[in-house]
Amino acid sequence: MSYKINAECIACGSCAATCPVGAISEGSPIFVISEDCVECGACAAVCPVGAITAP
Repeated sequence: MSYKINAECIACGSCAATCPVGAISEGSPIFVISEDCVECGACAAVCPVGAITAP
C-alpha cells in the first residue's frame, strides 16, 4: 500500500517534483500517487499542508 494524498492537497506540485520514482501525477483536482510508490516518504516530508499520509 502506498502513501495517500487527501483533500487538503493544494496542488502545488512539491510532492511530484520530489518523488524519486515518478509515482505522483497531477489529477483533478488534487495530485495522486500510483502503485509505483516505494514508500520512501519524500513526498510527505515536502508537503506544505500535510496532505500526504503514510500507508
